[in-house]
Amino acid sequence: PCALVVSIPLTFFAGIGGASRKGILVKGSNYLEMLARIRMVALDKTGTLTRGDFSVTAVHPEMLSEQELIELAALAESYSDHPVSASLRNACAKPLDKARVSNVENIAGEGISATVDNRMVYAGNEKLMQRAGVTSKPCEKSGTIVHIAVDGVYMGHIVVSDSIKPQSADAIARMKAGGVKKTVMLTGDHRCVAAEVAQIVNIDEFHAELLPTDKVKIVEELRKEHPEYTIAFIGDGINDAPVLKLADVGIAMGLAGSDAAMEASDVILMNDNLMAVADGMSVARNTLKIVMQNIFFAIGVKFIMLLLGALGVANMWEAVFADVGVTVLAILNAMRAMHVKTK
Repeated sequence: PCALVVSIPLTFFAGIGGASRKGILVKGSNYLEMLARIRMVALDKTGTLTRGDFSVTAVHPEMLSEQELIELAALAESYSDHPVSASLRNACAKPLDKARVSNVENIAGEGISATVDNRMVYAGNEKLMQRAGVTSKPCEKSGTIVHIAVDGVYMGHIVVSDSIKPQSADAIARMKAGGVKKTVMLTGDHRCVAAEVAQIVNIDEFHAELLPTDKVKIVEELRKEHPEYTIAFIGDGINDAPVLKLADVGIAMGLAGSDAAMEASDVILMNDNLMAVADGMSVARNTLKIVMQNIFFAIGVKFIMLLLGALGVANMWEAVFADVGVTVLAILNAMRAMHVKTK
């Protein structure tokens, strides 16, 4: 069985090499095989479908000036590495003195609480305002709304907006053309923002205002609803790590993704381009096609030579070809997996 034993693993190695040439790092041949069979894709929004380069687009203060409200939010968020926090710090015209900040607590899926100048400051979404015991005011602007409360008093809100990656819609379309039956977006952002992004990139279903544990529950529910589907999850943040581990194929953004996300994932996209997912699926399908070619070719030639040998027609030279020759041809065919073309 030389042709089978040598060529099949070599085909997977060649497929992994071909994927890496396109900036797709696959951690094992079993994950390459799963890539070819993906039928449902769940995605995070920020940093995956969108650029993740947030900027402040509106400031609506209640009891402070616009700059004072931004400075207060920036100080509260000064120890956070979240893109929204970075945008608030960038919008602040004054240098930030972190010595003014203490008792910082990152509340998952809600925001930040911190003591700033001996005042209790909450900066986050509506859930955090409920935790702080204040009533937030709605905003007609589209984007991520950061509400600010100080010592139990509502101070206003800041609108932070993100832009959709130009290739996101085409990437979703290519995934569907490659066999994906359903796409689902999971995000912690406001429902209005999620609905707008889902419509633009043609996402089939979306769930908004989620905590990290909510994403895990939804993926588990999707798996129960569609046990026949191979489910992939694409994300980049530290909060996505549990879902990346749970999915059949976890795909992380490698350029801007967190270390935890890359560690938990099975596939890493080094250029953060969603198009690479469709490319990876194409490489995986081509690899499996070559594997099947080698299996049928190797076994077919063996059976033919066994039959000819039983009839007394085949001699030693045909036997040598059936063993060594077929192995060489199967290896050459396996190497084609490195040169797959993707659209």
